[in-house]
Amino acid sequence: MDAYDTLLLGVDGGVARLTLNRPEARNAISRRMADELTEALRALRAREDVRVLVLHGAGEHFCAGGDVKGMGDAGPRGAPEARAGMARYRHMTEALHGFDRPVIAAVDGVAYGAGFSLLLLADLVLLSERARLCMVFGRVGLVPDCGALHTLPRVVGLQRAKELVFSAREVRAPEALALGLAMEVLPAKTLLDRALALAAALREASPLALSLAKRALNRSFDQDLAGLLDAEADAQALALCSEAHAEAVRRFVHKAPARFAWPD
Repeated sequence: MDAYDTLLLGVDGGVARLTLNRPEARNAISRRMADELTEALRALRAREDVRVLVLHGAGEHFCAGGDVKGMGDAGPRGAPEARAGMARYRHMTEALHGFDRPVIAAVDGVAYGAGFSLLLLADLVLLSERARLCMVFGRVGLVPDCGALHTLPRVVGLQRAKELVFSAREVRAPEALALGLAMEVLPAKTLLDRALALAAALREASPLALSLAKRALNRSFDQDLAGLLDAEADAQALALCSEAHAEAVRRFVHKAPARFAWPD
């Protein structure tokens, strides 16, 4: 287990488990946590043995958003100083969005503000039945950050994104599932086990194919068909030459079980 002040991080069998660890503050993102998340994500990306990342919160909540108390303690600032202070959150956002392996978010309890933004940066989102999501920024006179202005409308559509931001209302798990904000809703007691089961399955898939597919999908809203077909051809050329593809073909020809299978 790697040592951080605000996180718990462990790697087991190719699956990294990253835990937001400020349960006394509902895992609110302090400046220290933002810096440590960036550091941890960069370190994990540099490790070839890491195939999948599971992100969750300690205790009964995922993340209550930014550390509002810390914002108040910072005192009055001008716009240039405040903008400069946003750099650490940009680094954190880019590190998670740019993580080139599957990211599974297991979300229990509240995912408010920047916590909501974090789950939007994951590839697969699992919610507990008691999960509550909220673009709460408007309640404290702020605009969404940590990439939510980019990710939210891509998930729910532009009009619904505006409604969620303008209203700052809470979204419960069933509605979140219906809006496409989550893949599954589960009892809280099975949430993390399901996330780890999905991660264990994904670690058996081709890491090259997953990385190439994730990169192309993340760019899909910003490219036309011709650009995506070029990206597809480049990615498939690499995947066709990989050992993972060759092994999968051998297993198919010899009627051996596939290494990768999605769990029911």
